[in-house]
Amino acid sequence: MTILLRRDIRKLVFATVLFIVSMVIGIFGYMIIEEFSPIDAAYMAILAFSTVGFNEVQPLSADGKVFSVIYIVVNLGIFAYIISVISSFLFEGELRKIFKNIASTREMKKLTNHIIVCGYGKNGAMACEELHAAGKNFIVIEKDPAVIEAVSDNKKFHFLIGSATLDEVLIEAGIERASTVISALREDSDNVFITLTARELNPNVHIIAKATEINSEKKLYRAGAAHVVMPDYLGGVHMAHLITKPFVIEFLDLISGVGGSKLELEEVSYSSLKPEFRGRTIRDLDIRNKSGATIIAFKDDAKGFMFNPHSSKVVSEGDILILLGNAEAMKKFQANYVK
Repeated sequence: MTILLRRDIRKLVFATVLFIVSMVIGIFGYMIIEEFSPIDAAYMAILAFSTVGFNEVQPLSADGKVFSVIYIVVNLGIFAYIISVISSFLFEGELRKIFKNIASTREMKKLTNHIIVCGYGKNGAMACEELHAAGKNFIVIEKDPAVIEAVSDNKKFHFLIGSATLDEVLIEAGIERASTVISALREDSDNVFITLTARELNPNVHIIAKATEINSEKKLYRAGAAHVVMPDYLGGVHMAHLITKPFVIEFLDLISGVGGSKLELEEVSYSSLKPEFRGRTIRDLDIRNKSGATIIAFKDDAKGFMFNPHSSKVVSEGDILILLGNAEAMKKFQANYVK
């Protein structure tokens, strides 16, 4: 159950407790002061609480009238609060949000080998968009409820409201079952702390962390991050390359989809190929002629990356192909070569 869900239910529970406490005080008040029977006392307590104006069971004494005045005045505030809570649940979608959160929580508990994105700021939001487009399972941890409420309902993201620096929040996000953690908080110190905590809770998790300061990069690697990304640094390099290498940047923009048309990069592992294409040479695969996609790199399981691999290279266990092509070429490749 998410922190947001607990907060919503607490409001409803608190309103219910207020009502019960008010009724108990009213019932015992009328029983002690006016010596009413329990049924008559409950009747008078309900009348006073709801202020509907029905007749009293019997004329009240002076003490009873004073008690009733105080009881009604106090209950006006309690009644208004209860009505506001009930109204928010019925007319402002709070009840729908609760059921939605319950369903989302159940789905999150079933996720395995998923990705945890810490922080839904600019970088975190972009990461989520890419992960969603790629069909990856992920959970977003964001401590500001207003940020989550601003996200469109069309985005079927799993949100967990809380601080990703807390052990219990990471555990609730399923850190023990997760494959990757993306730490994209604003403060480098928070990203370092998340990296340390995530590495402790799951020694095998793959951690990608954001850094703003150059000095933080080494700290994040020491803390256990596999990759450290510096958006400000990359942005500055990109702007400089627009001057020094404009056509290279234009080509990279095609891959990232900037400007409309888009090329796609895809990695294909040996195990994902159809059986008849395993253990074959790049020449035998003939990917370019059959699909239009091009093998621009090859990751050998033993030797590492090979760029523009030779056509005689055999695709073996553990190898990975890096392909480039437009959407139509990638679709043909998936249909012909991938199982």
